[in-house]
Amino acid sequence: MALILVVEDNLDYREVLVNFLESAEYRVMAAADGVEALELAGKYDFDLVLLDLMLPQIDGYGVCEMLRKDSDVPVIMLTALGSEEHQIKGYNLYIDDYITKPVSMAVLLHKVAAVLRRASHSGADCLCYHNISLDLKGHTVSVAGKDVGFTLREFEILLELMQAPGEVITRQSLLTKLWGYEFYGDTRIVDTHIKNIRKKLGGGECIETVRGVGYKMQRADGEKE
Repeated sequence: MALILVVEDNLDYREVLVNFLESAEYRVMAAADGVEALELAGKYDFDLVLLDLMLPQIDGYGVCEMLRKDSDVPVIMLTALGSEEHQIKGYNLYIDDYITKPVSMAVLLHKVAAVLRRASHSGADCLCYHNISLDLKGHTVSVAGKDVGFTLREFEILLELMQAPGEVITRQSLLTKLWGYEFYGDTRIVDTHIKNIRKKLGGGECIETVRGVGYKMQRADGEKE
């Protein structure tokens, strides 16, 4: 089972997080400040770091920046700071998700599972879904055994969807992760790319539109949630 590092200075909330994750059968260690977090990260091979921003000694941004010098461990920022500026700063440090407190433990558990699932695919050479196959090293796509020409951005969007079947990927999250500042707030560019992806997939019925939110890849069994 995955080993998770919880970095949270509030003792009560830290204990809640640890107990909840352990009840979901994860192995969990905890740190109360940035220095302790980095010390533990240097000793143990964590599968995920759940990281607060407002920490004593070294804040969450500093912890993340130092982690990224020699590690690609998945990082979820869990903080009360929910402004656009704070979120963009986090994503610029290559975090995997940004969650604003308060959050229900059930939602948090699903987000943890999603990030761990995506990370488990990152070392693979190929990701498959029905008759769609993505060569993760060559950045190529084949449909029913035939190579189909995808732009790099189209490939990245399809990868995001295929890594989390059944989960809604918002337009804004795609903009933030794949485009950054360039088209920030202009979700039309995402819709255009999805249209092209569907066409190249031969209709793309497997990509479902969630009105007003974004898109999701239907589960492997073809059932909608």
